[in-house]
Amino acid sequence: MAEVATTRRSRITPEREAELYTAVLDILREVGYDALTMDAVATRTRSSKATLYRQWGSKPQLVVMALRCQKPLRIAEVDTGSLRGDFHVILNREDDCQMEQSSALMRGLAMAVHSDPELLRAFRELLVEPELAELDRIVRRAVERGEIRADNPALGFVPHMLIGAFVARELVDERPPTQAFLMTYVDSVILPALGV
Repeated sequence: MAEVATTRRSRITPEREAELYTAVLDILREVGYDALTMDAVATRTRSSKATLYRQWGSKPQLVVMALRCQKPLRIAEVDTGSLRGDFHVILNREDDCQMEQSSALMRGLAMAVHSDPELLRAFRELLVEPELAELDRIVRRAVERGEIRADNPALGFVPHMLIGAFVARELVDERPPTQAFLMTYVDSVILPALGV
């Protein structure tokens, strides 16, 4: 699937691709997923709808790739030599304003993901599963370094804790997630749970 997507997208420049992704995210913030159309993206970016379908195949694929490509740093590229350092670098990928925008996008997509099977599949395949695999590599390195015991029962809950903190901040505190909040959460909850 990744090879097909790469082949499809190879016809446009990285700059043009970034421009298209920015437009998709802007439209998504403005009108939400259900009202976002390929026609609207084509009009905003002065593209043809046929080009969009040829490059991405569908609206769900385009939206999820736009979400994925907005992240400036891949998790797998992070290796500070300590799990705490790795988590802090990951959390520094986005400033507070970007986190607030990401949180708003995720809230906007929450209902659509559960009502659109194609969006859910694209979301899992192109965004969730790759990020979980990269996070797993970071945690496994910490196990190999001896920072975490391999039999620690909290190992399987690291993604849940990270995602939960990000989502719960808005629900519980009525405030967007921030770097300071998430770093304190990592240091106070996740690392102690892992025995670090």
